[in-house]
Amino acid sequence: MSRLNLTAEEEGVRADKYISEHSELSRSLAASLLEKGECTVNGRQCGKNCKLKIGDIIEAELPEAEELEITAENIPLNIVYEDGDLLVVNKPKGMVVHPAPGHYSGTLVNALMYHCKDSLSGINGVIRPGIVHRIDKDTSGLLIVAKNDAAHNGLAEQIKCHSFTRRYEAVVLGGIKENGVVDAPLARHKIDRKKMAVSQEGREARTSFEVVENYGKYTHLRLALETGRTHQIRVHMAHIGHPVAGDPVYGDGRPKWLEGQCLHAREIGFVHPVTGESLFFTSELPGYFEKMLRNIRSGAVK
Repeated sequence: MSRLNLTAEEEGVRADKYISEHSELSRSLAASLLEKGECTVNGRQCGKNCKLKIGDIIEAELPEAEELEITAENIPLNIVYEDGDLLVVNKPKGMVVHPAPGHYSGTLVNALMYHCKDSLSGINGVIRPGIVHRIDKDTSGLLIVAKNDAAHNGLAEQIKCHSFTRRYEAVVLGGIKENGVVDAPLARHKIDRKKMAVSQEGREARTSFEVVENYGKYTHLRLALETGRTHQIRVHMAHIGHPVAGDPVYGDGRPKWLEGQCLHAREIGFVHPVTGESLFFTSELPGYFEKMLRNIRSGAVK
């Protein structure tokens, strides 16, 4: 049983949104629990659109982790660190993190099932075992996988409290001369629900960036996530007129000379959720990224 107490600052928020922001549940799952009466407000059934008031008490019967039914596949993994509680993986571009419509095999989760056997947290159910946070299919780089629920909860709390370090590198369109911060809330696009968009009705989102090299038509950036929203860097950079090079959704599409969007999760830092040790990892820029930089410098990319 999970019991949540509403504060004055949160009055008027939708029940499904509140629950998703104060738990590991997705907003859609929170809405489903509310509609089924498995999540109540002041002991009574409340629909997902219910607006909460000061003093409301939300109680939910959280679903048990389902038995994992994903097919294990012997796919090589670039493991940067591993112990009995977690591992850090350097994901290549082009690999989907977890199964979804159209991608039921060849994902990182399929590979993890083979490597870790039954040692993966079950908090996110059969589709995303062990997955604490994600990076896009065409984003390369580091992400953490939890082997048990204790590690998962500890890592998720660090992400929620913004104490989780995640730094990226990207090549974006256009010349940027100065370092900066994009502070713009994000929400689902009102028409295309697969996309995100800047919206005053969205959740807080902040991305800071510094210029590594300005090439005029392109800029090599180092970026830090102060929050971790879906597609955050891609949407924020497009919002200020400098989309990630090769971004097929928010940018200029995917030119023939670029093998995927030029975005790499290069650094990750956190406190080990079990041992309390501070850990920090970095990965080299992958071949496609270095090739992009060489082509820009040589003038091969216009």
